[in-house]
Amino acid sequence: MANDPRSLKTASKKVSHLGSAKSGVGEARAMHLTSVALVPLTIAFVWILVTLIHKDFTAVRAELGQPFPAIVMLLFVGAGIYHMKLGMQAIIDDYVHEHHLKDWALMANIFFSVAIGLACIYALLKVSFA
Repeated sequence: MANDPRSLKTASKKVSHLGSAKSGVGEARAMHLTSVALVPLTIAFVWILVTLIHKDFTAVRAELGQPFPAIVMLLFVGAGIYHMKLGMQAIIDDYVHEHHLKDWALMANIFFSVAIGLACIYALLKVSFA
């Protein structure tokens, strides 16, 4: 059966016995979901920033103290950071081939994403509740 001439498998496929990893579907769906979510969130984020350009710090704090702008900005930061993490993870998975280097790169990606996300959320909450 392994030497069947009608088989469509390549020689390397027959030797390596590697199949589909079946692990990228979840990440792809999450990437598409965050892409779709970021379209209206980006429009709302830019709209909020445009309205805040010529205001002083007190007016900005008052505006961001309102629930809608603060929630929109938090959602934008959260979706954007998660989208960034997924995109960088896909790049690392595709282009880093050494096992240990890939593990370190994936850990650094997670650390960087969490650090940037927490810094953005902290800054937004500090301005909103100050």
